[in-house]
Amino acid sequence: MEDIQNHKDNRDIDIDQVGVKGIRYPITVLDKAMGQQQTVAKINMYVNLPRYYKGTHMSRFVEILNEHSRRISLQNFSQILEEMKERLDAESAHMEITFPFFIKKAAPVTGVEGLMEYKCTFKGSLHKGSDLVIMIHVPISTLCPCSKEISDYGAHNQRGEVRLQIRFKKFVWIEDLIRLVEQSASSDVFSVLKREDEKYVTEKAYNNPAFVEDIVREIAFKLNKDPNITWFTVESENFESIHNHNAYAYIEKHKL
Repeated sequence: MEDIQNHKDNRDIDIDQVGVKGIRYPITVLDKAMGQQQTVAKINMYVNLPRYYKGTHMSRFVEILNEHSRRISLQNFSQILEEMKERLDAESAHMEITFPFFIKKAAPVTGVEGLMEYKCTFKGSLHKGSDLVIMIHVPISTLCPCSKEISDYGAHNQRGEVRLQIRFKKFVWIEDLIRLVEQSASSDVFSVLKREDEKYVTEKAYNNPAFVEDIVREIAFKLNKDPNITWFTVESENFESIHNHNAYAYIEKHKL
């Protein structure tokens, strides 16, 4: 049958990225406590398309995923990108894998356990060199230092979210990144809390007030001291409880 994709295109324009988006697929992620964790990811896969090709072969992206079955992880990310380049005759390949990651977390006083969900993304590209970025979304709780200072009693607090991206030299545990973020907040968030636990986290937040500026600076301070991290971005957003807007702060750092 005739291959339309290989026909010549006369507009003389390269395409930077072309491929497939939104593939739902089971993957395996390393779990520090359990060894491995099975989850379901949303996957985007792209290659570049030179000006002399009319189109790319979309089915080949899915074929590559199927050949790796559930064995898609940080460990074989570069291998999949290399296969994409070869099979699609491309100079560059890109893949994004976004998935829910679950951690069993005990309440701080009663020890009641529940699963916390964290959104994670692996973003990789292969061109003249390889590049891999880990991104995590971590829910946090913050208490306003200004509110605490000016109020006779109490202070307003709110949930927030930290979005952290890193480049690194050697393997990094997702759990370690999450814990680093949670320890930088007024308090971390739990899926199950009894009354004794609620008292604890409320008082913990009150004793650790923090602006969004404090959150991003504290995380950046810790990452600056880690020689394994070569680049990072950290952004913190408060879903304000008494304002009709969100508070936001962002830091980016190239360490090497």
